[in-house]
Amino acid sequence: MGRENRDFHIYFFPFMAHGHMIPISDMAKLFASQGVKTTVVTTPLNAPIISKATQSSKTCSGGVEVKIKIIKFPSVEAGLPEGCEHVDSLPSPEFRTNFFKATSLLQEPLEHLLLQENPSCLVADVLFHWATDAAAKFDIPRLIFHGCSFFAMAASDIVTKYEPFKNTSSDSDPFMIPDFPGEITMTRAQVPDHVKENIENDLTRMVKRAKEAEKTSYGIVVNSFYELESVYADYYRNVLGMKAWHIGPVSLCNRNNEEKALRGKAASINEHDFLKWLESKEPNSVVYVCFGSVAKFNASQLKEIAMGLEASGHDFIWVVRAEQDYDMEKDEWLPEGFEDRMEGKGLIIRGWAPQVLILDHGAVGGFVTHCGWNSTLEGIASGLPMVTWPVAAEQFYNEKLVTQVLKIGVGVGAQKWVRVVGDSVKKEAVEKAVRRIMVGVEAQEMRSRARELAEQAKRAIEKGGSSHSDLNALIEELSSH
Repeated sequence: MGRENRDFHIYFFPFMAHGHMIPISDMAKLFASQGVKTTVVTTPLNAPIISKATQSSKTCSGGVEVKIKIIKFPSVEAGLPEGCEHVDSLPSPEFRTNFFKATSLLQEPLEHLLLQENPSCLVADVLFHWATDAAAKFDIPRLIFHGCSFFAMAASDIVTKYEPFKNTSSDSDPFMIPDFPGEITMTRAQVPDHVKENIENDLTRMVKRAKEAEKTSYGIVVNSFYELESVYADYYRNVLGMKAWHIGPVSLCNRNNEEKALRGKAASINEHDFLKWLESKEPNSVVYVCFGSVAKFNASQLKEIAMGLEASGHDFIWVVRAEQDYDMEKDEWLPEGFEDRMEGKGLIIRGWAPQVLILDHGAVGGFVTHCGWNSTLEGIASGLPMVTWPVAAEQFYNEKLVTQVLKIGVGVGAQKWVRVVGDSVKKEAVEKAVRRIMVGVEAQEMRSRARELAEQAKRAIEKGGSSHSDLNALIEELSSH
């Protein structure tokens, strides 16, 4: 970067949920590593999470420190308990509406900061639809961070616009996404509720406003790389006419174990314990099972997963959210004697795990995932075949990309889009899917395709790679704005 960009200053404003904060922290590190003055705006209780994840930015050669600006979170004003500043800390899902209300009250304090600091650009989460207006008041370009793939953004736009699911006679009838590359099929049951039911509520209103804000924003930054979904990146930009830059996989800015361990919450297990456990395993022999920071399963579904993993015969690391819903102490969600039988074969992590650290380990050979985009891309960057188990959000679209386009994964058979609690899948399906990605000719073919994509991902972020070039083109364009 030339000296003329010294004054260039980029602001990041992530939504208060791990799936949004983690990639934005990575993105902030990425800009800082290019010598760009970078600030993340967040609230008091979220600041330590961001600060921990970005602290290594200043150790990059030519990198600068990521600064943090704090604005107060209006929990009490929005009818939330004091100190509730993160989706994770909501006492129950009913409070989600209050949480969204609280985030909309952040517009004024954000505008106050923009007036004071006058940054060159604001990258704000898609859920802050009002950020486009806030930035426009000070003639600051607002970029949107969606946290999705090009494929999912484009597919979801088409399905919302043309409503092809209306031509099906039942929930399980397949339809093809019209005017969309790749002959992608899905069913009505897999389409998000707010798309097919035309319900008016806080969530649907927010999605609508976010769509409108997209049209007037400066463009979109995408955590993806061109080689992964070039057809859909071109389609999104040229056919749907959206201005977008791909700068991912942003997780690859974490080079060493320490950086990988510092993303997100504090791990619920000592890093050395599970690394030692993994060291004792053969290459590609362990399945990693994790469903992200939002999806939940009831006790009977957890039991099916446990029985399926046991029957598959493969070693595994399984991350289970430490929820008040499952009595973690009594472990009633586990089959009788499960942990004794799995001694040395299976490791259950209750709570939070440093995912990238585990995925990158040579002993790990497959990934059972809910298909959140962060997880999907982290799995791809680690070169792993996947069992896809989508639950909500845009996860069914990501599943189609993994299974129908990239052909590096197999579906477990989840059929229904649900807001939080996952679809019921039987142990036989879990066992069969795990075996399909771990052993046999099909598994080898998926693994070699996934490995090739992982190589391309690493090249994309190196100097001269597609994501590195897009990042620099974006910095150039914004600094001359």
